[in-house]
Amino acid sequence: MKLSPLNQRRWRNFRRNRRAFWSLIVFSVLFGLTLAAEFIANDKPILVSYHGELRAPIFRFYPETAFGGDFRTEAVYGDIEVQCLIVSGGLTECFDDPEAILEDARDGIVAGVEIDKGWLLWPPIPYSYDTINDIGGAAPSAPDGDHWLGTDDTARDVLARVIYGFRLSVIFTLIVTVLTSLIGIAAGAVQGYFGGWVDLVFQRMLEIWGSTPSLYVIIILFAILGRSFWLLVFVTVLFGWPALVGVVRAEFLRARNFEYVRAAKALGVSNRVIMFRHMLPNAMVATLTMLPFIITGTIGTLAALDFLGYGLPSSAPSLGELTRQAKQNLQAPWLGFTAFVTFTILLSLLVFIFEGVRDAFDPRKTFQ
Repeated sequence: MKLSPLNQRRWRNFRRNRRAFWSLIVFSVLFGLTLAAEFIANDKPILVSYHGELRAPIFRFYPETAFGGDFRTEAVYGDIEVQCLIVSGGLTECFDDPEAILEDARDGIVAGVEIDKGWLLWPPIPYSYDTINDIGGAAPSAPDGDHWLGTDDTARDVLARVIYGFRLSVIFTLIVTVLTSLIGIAAGAVQGYFGGWVDLVFQRMLEIWGSTPSLYVIIILFAILGRSFWLLVFVTVLFGWPALVGVVRAEFLRARNFEYVRAAKALGVSNRVIMFRHMLPNAMVATLTMLPFIITGTIGTLAALDFLGYGLPSSAPSLGELTRQAKQNLQAPWLGFTAFVTFTILLSLLVFIFEGVRDAFDPRKTFQ
């Protein structure tokens, strides 16, 4: 798709802002990796070869009976008995001495008999965000060769939870930012363009809505409906959309008496076209100026609610929940250090990116 000359100039300005451009590249790489989190950190193999047939456990449910076991529940691929069944082709001897059979089966011969050897292709981190690991001691455990960032107080791998938590925080932030921006821009545009009693009524509604204790509403809703991702998105959007109203309203109040707006009205151009095609682009710089604050505020809101215990369920891979564990386990400094570094990288990259976007839309700024 060919960009217009105006958007080409904006893209050139963005690229000349090296900090924003490289932040976008780093963020894209990190977010792209977390989108493939199931292939990076998972307690299920990516591929399993059993009797020459390839199976993908990360996409499909396979009971233990599919590999010669006894149970119809999902196979626990981390158990040595299940691994022995897969590698040996379903030998029943795996239930007697799985370690010895597994070692022999890897050579393709068991008790002098050649077998149809199978294999498992594991992700680089063989733990998911909710995997309870047998660490052979008290949790949380310090970083080691098996758990590069240690484990939390329920023996879950911290690195796996950071990968999934990074993705969850970014997706949550993007959804909330888009929805709050659309609602806030539309409301501010209507207020500023029409003015008069429309503006007066909206302002009184915003004053009442702004004084509503949002934390109490969240606690009540979660107590009635239970904690969930989409309910948290709904509540955050419900109380977050007024953030852009004031900025957009001021820009539309200033521009509604400009000559080009009066000329468009005289020519019979509809109010919707005047507002969103002619006036909104002039308000975009002020709007984009607020976006870094909205994004960081959204991430902070999610982390704060999880830290207080009123956010996502405790089993969810939340960075705020990791911070709460760091507070409760001061003897495990790796938890607090991991949370701090993750938040620092995430917030810094997003702020730098949207600062570059803001400057790219500002016609008064150029970069050498």
